[in-house]
Amino acid sequence: MDIDIRAIRKIIKTALKEDIGNGDVTANSIIPADTTARGIITAKSQGIIAGLDIAMEVFRILDPNSVFVKLVPEGHAVYERQDIAKVEGLARALLSGERTALNFLQRLSGIATLTAKYVQAASGYKTKIIDTRKTTPGLRLLEKYAVRVGGGHNHRFGLYDAVLIKDNHISVAGGITQAVARARAFIPHTMKIEVEVETIEQIQEAMESRADIIMLDNMDLEGMAEAVKLINGKALVEASGGIKLENVALVAATGVDLISAGALTNSAMPLDISMSLTLI
Repeated sequence: MDIDIRAIRKIIKTALKEDIGNGDVTANSIIPADTTARGIITAKSQGIIAGLDIAMEVFRILDPNSVFVKLVPEGHAVYERQDIAKVEGLARALLSGERTALNFLQRLSGIATLTAKYVQAASGYKTKIIDTRKTTPGLRLLEKYAVRVGGGHNHRFGLYDAVLIKDNHISVAGGITQAVARARAFIPHTMKIEVEVETIEQIQEAMESRADIIMLDNMDLEGMAEAVKLINGKALVEASGGIKLENVALVAATGVDLISAGALTNSAMPLDISMSLTLI
């Protein structure tokens, strides 16, 4: 997994604290402390699996001696009722961590599954499918990881790693030219500047300002195709706004370099995943 394990554990511990608090009163009251069990984790619907390492860390935090075995690789397409992992350890730990582990698995697998559908729909074109900042607060690191598992790509992670000049920035700054000039003077030379545009006139101004990326905001297909011809490779072209699975192929066909879709992270349905326990 290409995520800092320390960052992952911090997120997991926050989730466990939220769920367990001072202790799992149900498991602790009815299960002897030394009881061991085996859990089988099963995908109950088709999709792309993401988050197996996160689930493993959930159980390791609660029981460092637990053994987690992946039955499918990360990013694998699974069929309905396919077993995807098994875990053995203290029964209390498995019971207390079950919901948190499944929440992560279901959420991330849902994102990976939806992303894969977008990527497949746009296949055959040069366009890359990318995410946005429309993520669950506190889970952006994991949700953007799930997008990559599904074959998509990441946009900026936050307000700190790229300049994206949107309509309100333009309004307050007094125009695209002024906004780009001020940003260029402020940022290091290694950082990109992207400008959101809605009209051909704004595209021309963004090009004259030497923006690195031009985002076409809620343009129709005809407008996108015209914009791609006008920009002619002088900047990367991103399509954004109103992107759906039903129209992503049509958008890709206009020749844009990037298609950003907030739906990848804010509209993905969790994959149905369960865990069954037996004593060992």
